[in-house]
Amino acid sequence: MNIQKHDLHHEFPEYHDEIHELKMSNNHFAKVFKAYHELDHEVIRIEEGVENTSDDYLESLKKQRLNHKDELFLMIKKYQTKKA
Repeated sequence: MNIQKHDLHHEFPEYHDEIHELKMSNNHFAKVFKAYHELDHEVIRIEEGVENTSDDYLESLKKQRLNHKDELFLMIKKYQTKKA
C-alpha cells in the first residue's frame, strides 16, 4: 500500500517559513499543529497495519485530521496577510 504523507510541510511546502514562525509565536497554532501530527501519525500506523481498528474509526480520524488542517491553513493565510 502506498501511504501518502500528510504532514503540514508536505501539504503546504510553499508556507514552510510561515508554519515555522507560527509554531514559535502562536500557542494555539502550535497546539493544533501538534494534534494534527499526532492524528496523522495514528492514521499512518493504521494504514500500514501496525494497529488494527474499524474503518469507521479510521474515517473519523481522517475527518479530524482534515478539520485541523483546514484550521491551520486558515491561520497560515491570516498570518501571511498580516505580514504583507
